[in-house]
Amino acid sequence: MKVPRRQFLHLAVAASTLPISSRFAIAQSYPSRPVHLLEGFGAGGAPDIVARLIGQSLSERLGQSFVIENRSGATGNIATEAVVRASPDGYTLLLVTAANAINATMFSLNFDIVRDIAPIACIVRVPLVMEVHPSVPAKTVAEFIAYAKANPRKVNMASAGTGSTTHLAGEMFKTMAGVDLFHVPYRGAQVFPALLTGEAQVYFGPLLSSIEYVRAGNFRALAVTTVARSPILPDVPALGETLPGYEASSWYGIGGPKRMPEEVIEKLNKEVNVSIADPKLQTRLANQGGTTLGGSPADFAKQISDEVKKWSRVILAANMKRE
Repeated sequence: MKVPRRQFLHLAVAASTLPISSRFAIAQSYPSRPVHLLEGFGAGGAPDIVARLIGQSLSERLGQSFVIENRSGATGNIATEAVVRASPDGYTLLLVTAANAINATMFSLNFDIVRDIAPIACIVRVPLVMEVHPSVPAKTVAEFIAYAKANPRKVNMASAGTGSTTHLAGEMFKTMAGVDLFHVPYRGAQVFPALLTGEAQVYFGPLLSSIEYVRAGNFRALAVTTVARSPILPDVPALGETLPGYEASSWYGIGGPKRMPEEVIEKLNKEVNVSIADPKLQTRLANQGGTTLGGSPADFAKQISDEVKKWSRVILAANMKRE
């Protein structure tokens, strides 16, 4: 049967709007059940704190629970692979961290963080602190560089483990400053007793866990490792003021499995940006030493890609890659 032209046009227009209507309905109804946000470093640490802060805000804004799951192990790779393998429906998300960018080169993985995780939004950046034991005579970064050059391999550089952000920050410093520090990896929190006794002399430590030691005079802060100074330590210079181009930090964002609906990504991105613009959440993140970031999914994708390239250069130069 021949369909009249006018009726055919009406049917064609209706058919063309179905995908748009369907996508709009998905975005409107999301989330219709609890969302699971996986973080890979265990309860109580900075990643867990950030995940719970943003999860609470998203729960309040979207009217559904954001359940924080601690899938610790393998430097965050266990949680990441679980999200890579999850259904791409937006109900299993990942707290993406600087460790993911490091792990991309450090380990031979079954996934690719750039290819297999859909970036949604960046949340916050937290500096590290270049801190030294009081026995080190240097009062500035320049003085420390001179001291280290005069004492090659006699200055112990602590880290929270080989391949950690604290280790890579130190390795990048060694390369850019042209110094030969002796790396001593410790297991997590054991690094602070080593610094307190003077067994280790320098550490590129997380701001949150270091701040009280610095304030108490146990360690001397020479610099923060972000491009700008930290409001929490306003009198401490940025390391880039001495070594132009130096930047190393912890950062946190949200990602999901690839092939997530674009409408869900856009909705989550909008809600994360609104959440971190709230003064109350900004204050709570600032109390962790953080500066809120935000931006589009494309902005976050570029950040992840840039960080993978940066840490890849450091890892390969130091011959650190693990199988």
